[in-house]
Amino acid sequence: MREVSKEPFVTRKIAVYVLGWMLAFSTEGSAQQGVQSQPSQVPEVRTTVVVVGSPDPLTEEESPRSTQTLSLQELPLAYTDAADLLRDDASVDLEQRAGGGVQADLSIRGSSYEQTLVLLDGFRVNDAETSHFNLDLPLPMEMIDSVSVLHGAGSALYGSDAVSGVVNFVTVAPPPGPLVRLRAGGGSFGGTEQAALASWGGKRASEVVAGGRDFSDGFIADRDYRSEEASSETRYRSLLGESDLLLGGSDRRFGAAGFYGDYPSWERTKGWFAGINQQIDAKTQAVLAFRRHTDIYVLLRDDPAFYKNQHIDTSWQGAVRRKDDLPWSGATVFYGLEENADQINSTNLGQHGRNRGAGYVDFELRGKKWGTVSAGMREEVFGGGQRAATPSIAGSGWVQKTVKLRASLARGFRIPTYTDLYYSDPTTIGNPALKPESAWDWDAGADWYANAKLTFTLTVFHSSQTNAIDYVRADASAPWQAENLNGVRFTGVESGADWRPRSGQEFRVGLTTLSGAQNALGGLQSEYVFNYPLQNASAEWIGRWKNGLLLRQRLRVVNRVDRGVSPIWDASAVWEGKRVQPYLQMTNLSNTGYQEIVGVPMPGRAFTGGVQVVLRGRKRD
Repeated sequence: MREVSKEPFVTRKIAVYVLGWMLAFSTEGSAQQGVQSQPSQVPEVRTTVVVVGSPDPLTEEESPRSTQTLSLQELPLAYTDAADLLRDDASVDLEQRAGGGVQADLSIRGSSYEQTLVLLDGFRVNDAETSHFNLDLPLPMEMIDSVSVLHGAGSALYGSDAVSGVVNFVTVAPPPGPLVRLRAGGGSFGGTEQAALASWGGKRASEVVAGGRDFSDGFIADRDYRSEEASSETRYRSLLGESDLLLGGSDRRFGAAGFYGDYPSWERTKGWFAGINQQIDAKTQAVLAFRRHTDIYVLLRDDPAFYKNQHIDTSWQGAVRRKDDLPWSGATVFYGLEENADQINSTNLGQHGRNRGAGYVDFELRGKKWGTVSAGMREEVFGGGQRAATPSIAGSGWVQKTVKLRASLARGFRIPTYTDLYYSDPTTIGNPALKPESAWDWDAGADWYANAKLTFTLTVFHSSQTNAIDYVRADASAPWQAENLNGVRFTGVESGADWRPRSGQEFRVGLTTLSGAQNALGGLQSEYVFNYPLQNASAEWIGRWKNGLLLRQRLRVVNRVDRGVSPIWDASAVWEGKRVQPYLQMTNLSNTGYQEIVGVPMPGRAFTGGVQVVLRGRKRD
């Protein structure tokens, strides 16, 4: 099926209307601010802390890589879910199947959905069964503080799967004293949502507990869903240092019509996660995590006995990491050892297990006046004796006080999932002979911090892949077969601007353009690799006033290969009262008919409204 294309004049008409509304409210905000005190100033872009792409957090102006940091807690009621926040990054392609955190594929800079590594507070959460579940996060949206995105290969630091980029979801830290937030809402397609968060923050210990539910009857038959999540994070400071224990679980049931072919399917996934990050001393930390994920898939919902798969996969990860300052000013060396193990027990894939160990070292030299240099190397050793070496080098330098130039070269790799290797059904066949895929990525760009209110960024990038894994077929009558492809290359440009004309007002625009070499297919059809956007653009305006009113507008325009242009207009309105906070989220106001994944139509215009109640206790010393 082809998605419904919109004519260019329709796109321009929507863009002009949205821009007019943005400017109108921006002007109105200025008048109001002349009478009332100013809202809190949003931090400058250059001072935003980046927590991905470097062993240690660093500010945007220090980073030699192309990164994006998106805050959810600044606008907690303006987004439908944590994944929706990623759409603000024009280099990220989110191919969603349904709401409620059900299922979405994630790619960066034109990569396949399997080539992006997803982290949760630095822990790996990529699924060993299939990367379709990489965003099946085992915690509610209320627990997410921000999302950091690395554009480009990151395997030198993070290992397998970081071929085209890394996404790190960072959990929220509680404010001092007790806090309770309760949220309930409902809207289109029989949708209902409830969430709660309770936290307590002290000097030596803190606790955050949260839960959430999202239900919908579905906008078409067999696209209903029921999602439930719960989590807890405990932080404690002792003589050793800080201990951080994160626990989470999720249960998602959903109609999967068209998800994997033209069938009225049904699916249910469950996830459990436990991770501890223990500081040993000021320079050393140890981490350990366990993840379990189950997946039940029924091909025909009304006849489960016809075809049913049941998968259970588990994974363990552990690491010891250390950093030491070198004699030179601003020089630091980071190094560590890691171990990962996973296994699967499946009615379709069989029983399999594998493990791998790794050692890495990364050198960084930071100079506040001149820039940053980073160089690293990782050696990964797999059970059976295979090895993968992934080097990286990056650097940035200031040519003026406001202009930073940067460049990087890095190698990424990924081992096949169990589905890639062993899956078999009437429409899809795995391949046990698949080789790991790898890629060399380079990019070069500039960041111009024109002033405290205006920032521009521009990056040119290229990726050359070896043994890229995709599902291909000769024609529509043949099943999809997993194969290694060579000659897969992507070249593109990403650009963006962030303008904060006054306190409480922000405009963000981004455009990423791509061209890909498709001669690797040799006349075959591709299921995933060549589904990328030729152009992905995003324009967003956020207006916030001291009286509590928050308005947000976002226009996305995506032009996918062979499927035309899709303009999507989203908006939200929130009244941020001290205790009662009503909200309204409006998605696809343009009522565009489109598909992010071929054969999976997305909902039309939809509304969700509700209210959040905030209860705060007194701070105690």
